[in-house]
Amino acid sequence: MGVGSQPLRRSGFVTALILLPPALVVFTLFVALPVGEAAWYSVFNWDGFGIPTRWIGVTNYVQLLGNSSFHRALINNLLIIVMSLGLQLPLALAMALLLSGRRIGTVTFRLIFFLPYILAEVAAGLIWRFMFDGNYGLVSGVSQFFGWGPYFLLTDTHWAFAGVLLVVLWKYFGFHMMLYIAGLQGIDRDLYEAAEIDGATAGQRFRFITLPMLAPMIRLSIFFAVVGSLQFFDVIVPLTGGGPLNSTNTMVSFLYYFGITRMRVGFGSAVGVVLFVICIGFAFGYRRWLMRND
Repeated sequence: MGVGSQPLRRSGFVTALILLPPALVVFTLFVALPVGEAAWYSVFNWDGFGIPTRWIGVTNYVQLLGNSSFHRALINNLLIIVMSLGLQLPLALAMALLLSGRRIGTVTFRLIFFLPYILAEVAAGLIWRFMFDGNYGLVSGVSQFFGWGPYFLLTDTHWAFAGVLLVVLWKYFGFHMMLYIAGLQGIDRDLYEAAEIDGATAGQRFRFITLPMLAPMIRLSIFFAVVGSLQFFDVIVPLTGGGPLNSTNTMVSFLYYFGITRMRVGFGSAVGVVLFVICIGFAFGYRRWLMRND
């Protein structure tokens, strides 16, 4: 066995030697170098032209931590996470339980709920901007029907982000539903039949069979929801543009509007570094503590 294992180890080494360098090159070019450059630019007062020369140390980070608009953007990201974990994922699981079987019409409903996820984020943002428009949008139309007059939701600093949360729920609900359906279809039906024969109720079957067997997919869904919420950006630009009064910015849109468009590349790089640290910290911590056995 020891002799036979030597060719296997040699074959594995040769395979790694062939496949590892291209992966390392891609990782270095598209991950390590951009992150390193962002960290380097973040300690300069730089407008993106020429070579950065005005070293300012951690001033960009100090300004960032004292910026009220950044605080609002961070809170908005947290609100998206709370909405995703507290409302979107439970609803997706409930719908997956209804549509995981082979009953007539289930495939059609799966497609209907999954279609918003396929739609491009920019297109989704433009569609919902039209829906929320105070002159001819659906929300304003309902408001006028009840005699409350036209309502410009996206210009209301108190409720504009509620519209963003609604779009997030609508856009990504189907993705998580399909994840749960895939997990449910992988559960052995014999387990349910045996539990039913033993007299287990539907609630007991869900608690002691479905949830434990679906736990790895639930953890994966939570991971996608949190990381996606931290990086949320594409819908913000066509929907609200970060307004009104920067009340609907997320961290990435804050980076774009306060860093890139205002030619404050050093400041924007500092935002990118902070976001990178948050994402990496969550990803490694979540993988270490909650997904180590998956």
